[in-house]
Amino acid sequence: MPMYTVVQGDCLSAIAHKFGFADWRTIYNHGNNAEFRRLRPNPNLIYPGDELFIPDTENRTESAPTDTFTNFKIEGQKTFVRVRMLDGDFAVLNGKKFRIETDGVAKEGTLGGDGMIEQEIGAAAAESRITVWLDGDTTRPGVIWDMQLGHLDPVDKPTGIQARLKNLGYDPGPIDGVIGPLTTAAIKGFQAKTHLVEDGIAGPITQAKLKEVHDGA
Repeated sequence: MPMYTVVQGDCLSAIAHKFGFADWRTIYNHGNNAEFRRLRPNPNLIYPGDELFIPDTENRTESAPTDTFTNFKIEGQKTFVRVRMLDGDFAVLNGKKFRIETDGVAKEGTLGGDGMIEQEIGAAAAESRITVWLDGDTTRPGVIWDMQLGHLDPVDKPTGIQARLKNLGYDPGPIDGVIGPLTTAAIKGFQAKTHLVEDGIAGPITQAKLKEVHDGA
């Protein structure tokens, strides 16, 4: 099999599904992907431009009687979307009603103490919509977030900085990789909130804080 270059919107589950594997770990743990694992020790965080070796699929034979019905079950690794909800001070939201919808499947609940929303999704899912009712009244419109799954670039890329700022409630303008006046103002706003030097430059210290607050790492 050839090398595969990760593109925007990819995740390991989607890549495995594309190449006929039930479990993404078959690709991730392959010996030829040792360098990829070193580069991306968290398999949930892969980025456009990353290269993966795709092994050949293997045929497997199972015996079964011919005079009766036999059920075969393929075990695969489940795929989830997980989102942590924060307020304007980056404190965890809890006790709020929420709804998440992906590929027409909806799940409703109440945010717990960790502020996490989790939903099992298909490997090829591309978008999710989250609604949170901050006032608890689900008969009225809530706050809505539309998410493109697998579209977050690394924090050291301008588009990754812009996307994280936008997700945290700042307006960087279009996610276009251009650090213009709007993005600079958004960086300054984030720096002020997190007690960093307000220079409007997303250097290593600001990037680390963005990753800590947004990614939880």
